[in-house]
Amino acid sequence: MTVHFPFQNSYSALPDSFFARVAPTPVSAPRLIKLNRPLAVQLGLDPDLLETPEGAEILAGKTVPAGADPIAMAYAGHQFGHFVPQLGDGRAILLGEVIDRDGIRRDIQLKGSGPTPFSRRGDGRAALGPVLREYIVSEAMYALGIPTTRSLAAVVTGEHVIRETALPGAVLTRVAASHIRVGTFQFFAVRRDTDAIRRLADHVIARHYPDLLRAERPYHALLAGVVARQADLVARWLLVGFIHGVMNTDNSSISGETIDYGPCAFMDAYNPAQVFSSIDEMGRYAYANQPRIALWNLTRLAECLLPLFGEEQEKAIEQAQEILGAFPDSFSDAYQAGLRKKIGLFTERDGDETLIQDLLDAMAKNGADFTLTFRKLGDAAGDPAADDARAQFMDPAAFDEWAKRWHERIALEPQSAAERQAAMYAVNPAFIPRNHRVEAVIQAAVNNDDYAPFEELVKVLAKPYEDQPEYAAYQDPPLPDQRVLQTFCGT
Repeated sequence: MTVHFPFQNSYSALPDSFFARVAPTPVSAPRLIKLNRPLAVQLGLDPDLLETPEGAEILAGKTVPAGADPIAMAYAGHQFGHFVPQLGDGRAILLGEVIDRDGIRRDIQLKGSGPTPFSRRGDGRAALGPVLREYIVSEAMYALGIPTTRSLAAVVTGEHVIRETALPGAVLTRVAASHIRVGTFQFFAVRRDTDAIRRLADHVIARHYPDLLRAERPYHALLAGVVARQADLVARWLLVGFIHGVMNTDNSSISGETIDYGPCAFMDAYNPAQVFSSIDEMGRYAYANQPRIALWNLTRLAECLLPLFGEEQEKAIEQAQEILGAFPDSFSDAYQAGLRKKIGLFTERDGDETLIQDLLDAMAKNGADFTLTFRKLGDAAGDPAADDARAQFMDPAAFDEWAKRWHERIALEPQSAAERQAAMYAVNPAFIPRNHRVEAVIQAAVNNDDYAPFEELVKVLAKPYEDQPEYAAYQDPPLPDQRVLQTFCGT
């Protein structure tokens, strides 16, 4: 049998200025190292056929499946605040779109599949390390319940790519609600192509916000919809200690998914100023800066949409500012609601925000591990004598003072200790893709062609909220000599 992709392509039906038609560059000896079988089934694909040599050739870009319409998407973007009028898919090719089992249209894209007209002298390839990092982290984010692009497969190409040294080449098959970004709108805005902006906005509304099709002011409603999704998304990032690392406008998804896992990382010790990305020298995209940057990016989207708001520019600007003005409260509401859940509060009372902030301040001052502190608070909710959360603090007395107030607060609610504990475990993961674990997996694969650590880590992270006693070591923060101080983009 032949691998069949039930493609129904809509983006490639847009005008030619939206993309460049380009086929993947064949590779010499593709080998499948990981297939996400449940995701394949969700997409209506046959995982058994995808695991054949023919499937590996498709997932590596060596063979283009029937019905595909390969394109590299055009977009612009602000990179660390500096505008670049033409970026585009320089090492990624969108094969096409499928309708999944829930009726949702999904892009299937190959990352690392060869040069495109947007490559800017790059080789269009990907090294194995960044492919494994994106597979691990994107699937971990999915398991954590955070909107994200997903990873269908990882394939080694049988070829090397040259970065600082020769590295094994690989291709990631990425699945997304779409790959439309703030930068996609910017590409046409800088060219003053209002017709293209309208076509793109209409496409986005039909695909991602169909309830707006009959809105009185659909383009205003579109901006409001993207603002709401981004506010919720970034709040979810902060609640699990995630740092995207490169929140450029070309990495900001219109669908509200986390996209483009480059120098991303999860915090160990809580530090609002934490930066891991080697290219973020000024800390622009530090952990606590992410809400502010999301609003900055959304403001760039609003600028692109202004011509669709009406001919009176001052009025259009005023309307856009009003819509953008909803972001701070939307983010704060989502973030504070999430924090209340993390410490086991079912209701909202005066003083809750102060109680939570005091905990965060004490964590930052005492080097407390972000993930373990909140997870172990769940233990303390069920058994006040449990002291694993206390053990995260260099000065345990700082926790004791806070814990006394916390116990007084939760005593005001009627839920049982068991109910509170279960609710806290459901939102406070035991397992995250800790940087030192990810790095160890990458080194085993790159240096020894050993994928057993990768398989085990992916297995553990698929159940982040469950106690997995046999994998308890994966909860541990790094020892001093295991700490990863920088993460790299890998392009």
